[in-house]
Amino acid sequence: MKNSIHHFLLIAAFCLGFSPVYSQSNGFETLKNLEIMDQIYEHLDLYFVDEPKDGKLAKTAIDAMLKELDPYTVYYHESNIEDYRLLTTGQYGGIGALIRKMGDYTFIAEPYEDCPAAKSGIKAGDKILSIDGKNMAKKSTDEVSDALKGPKGTSIEVEIERKGEGKKKITIARDEIKIPDVPYFGMLKGEVGYVKLNSFTQTASADVKNAIQKLQADGAKQLVLDLRGNGGGLLIEAVKIVNFFVPKNQVVVTTKGRVKEENRVYTTLEEPFVQDMPLAVLIDGGSASASEIVSGALQDLDRAVIIGETSFGKGLVQRTYDLKYGSKIKITIAKYYTPSGRCVQRLEYYDKESNAKAKEIPDSLLKTFQTKNGRNVIDGRGIEPDVKIEIPDYSRLTAVLMTSNCIFNYATDYVLSHPTIAKAEEFKLSEGEYQAFQKYALAQEFNYTTASEESLKKMKETAEKEGYFEEIKSDYEDMIAKVTPSKERDLVKFKAEISELLENEIISRYYFQKGRTVASLKNDIMVQKAIEVLTNSTQLNTILKK
Repeated sequence: MKNSIHHFLLIAAFCLGFSPVYSQSNGFETLKNLEIMDQIYEHLDLYFVDEPKDGKLAKTAIDAMLKELDPYTVYYHESNIEDYRLLTTGQYGGIGALIRKMGDYTFIAEPYEDCPAAKSGIKAGDKILSIDGKNMAKKSTDEVSDALKGPKGTSIEVEIERKGEGKKKITIARDEIKIPDVPYFGMLKGEVGYVKLNSFTQTASADVKNAIQKLQADGAKQLVLDLRGNGGGLLIEAVKIVNFFVPKNQVVVTTKGRVKEENRVYTTLEEPFVQDMPLAVLIDGGSASASEIVSGALQDLDRAVIIGETSFGKGLVQRTYDLKYGSKIKITIAKYYTPSGRCVQRLEYYDKESNAKAKEIPDSLLKTFQTKNGRNVIDGRGIEPDVKIEIPDYSRLTAVLMTSNCIFNYATDYVLSHPTIAKAEEFKLSEGEYQAFQKYALAQEFNYTTASEESLKKMKETAEKEGYFEEIKSDYEDMIAKVTPSKERDLVKFKAEISELLENEIISRYYFQKGRTVASLKNDIMVQKAIEVLTNSTQLNTILKK
C-alpha cells in the first residue's frame, strides 16, 4: 500500500507544479500538504469500512486537483493512453467507425472509408448487440468504444442488428486507424482550390502541403483553407503551415510562461512555396488553439483574409510529460502571442474562486494591436474575422429532427430501397422523396416549442400580472396560433434546411466523410464568400489594406 501511496504523492506533487527540489518560497507548504495527503490516504486504507480501490481513488483525487486549474491540464492513466495517442497522432487501434447512443443501445453512426469496419460490411445504422459475447445493452458509448478498440491485428466478433436483415455476427480484424488531418481537398469555382484541415497532428503540415501541391497541378491560383471546427493540436505543425505562405525568419508565435525556459519565439525556417497565392481562411467558434495560431498569424501579417465567425479563444500552450508506470500528464505551461503581440485567450481560469466558472476577460482590459499593414485587432476574444458571416440557427423543428435521430433513422431506411445514388455533388432529394420523409417524420413521436411561442407566453404572464391581458387577449390568441408548433406547417416552412441535412446524411451512407464535405460545399455561404473575395483583387486588397 505504501508504494501506491508514494506513487500517488509523486504524481500529485508533479501535478501541482512541484519538483523534487522545492523552491524556498513554498517548500514548507508543499511538504506539509503532501504529508497530510499521505496521512489521509493511509487512514483510508487502514480504517475505511470497505476496501478502497487504490487506482480509482488516486485517479479521482488527481482529476479533482487538476480541475482547479484549467480544462487543459489532464492526467492520462496508463489505461487511457490511447486517448493521448489519438490526440497527438490521430491514430488508435480499432475498427474505424463513429458510434452514437440511441435508447438502450449504441449504433454505428458512420464507418470510416477503407477501414476495418467498412471493409467487413459494417454499415451506418447497425445496432451493436454484443462484442465478443458481452451484451452491450445499456452500456455507455465510452464502454462500447473501449470494447471496440484494441491492438492492430487482434480480432473481435461484433453482433449487430440491421434493419431489413436481422441479426448477424461479423468478425473484424482491428487495424491502426489514422483519422486524416485533411479529409478532403479539391477545386471549387474557377481557379480556387479548397483544403479542409480537421486537426494538427504530426502529419498535418505534410498533408496540407501535399494537398496544395496537387491543387496547383490542377490549376489552382487561389486557395481556401478551412479551419472550421478544428480544435487544434501541435503548435509546431501550425508554425510549419504558416511557413507555406510567409517568408523565412518571420515570427509566427511567441510563448510566455512562469518558467523562463518556456519563453520561446517560433519563426519560419524555410522559404515559402506559395508566398503569393491569394488566401482565405475560414474559422468559426470551434476553431481553437493551433487553428487560432494559423489564422491569427496570417491575419497579423496581412497574408490572408479571415472569413467566418469569431474563433473559440484558446491562447494556452500545453506540454506532455511522462510519468511512471506508463502514465502521462499534460500541463498548461504558457500563453501564446501572435506576431502583433496579442493573446487570444478569452477565459481567465486562474483568478477565480474554487469551483467558480471561468469568466471572460472584461472589455475594459482588452487591448488593441495592429497588423503589419496597420489594421486594428484586439486580444482576449479569439480571432475576429475580417469578413464576418453570421450563420443562422436551425429552426427548433430541424434541431429536434436531428437530436431525436429522425433524420439519421430515415437515412437508414432510405438506403434499404436505394442501392445506389448520384454522385455526392449531384445528389438531391426529389419532391416525392421529401414528401415521403414528411410522412415519416409526422409518424414519429417528438415535441418542440418555438422561441416566439415561449416569448409570447412570458409576455402573457407579465400582462396578467399588470392587469392588461384582457385588453390584448384576442390579439394574443391570434399571434400564439401562428407561432405554436405545427409539424405539418414547419416541415414545409423549413424544407430547405431540413433537405440539406437529410441529403448530407444520405450521401454519407454511400460516399462517407468525403461525400459529406463535397455535398456541403454546394450551399456553404462562407465558401461562397471566400470565392467572391479571392476572385476580386480590389476587394481582397481593400480588406488587407494593400
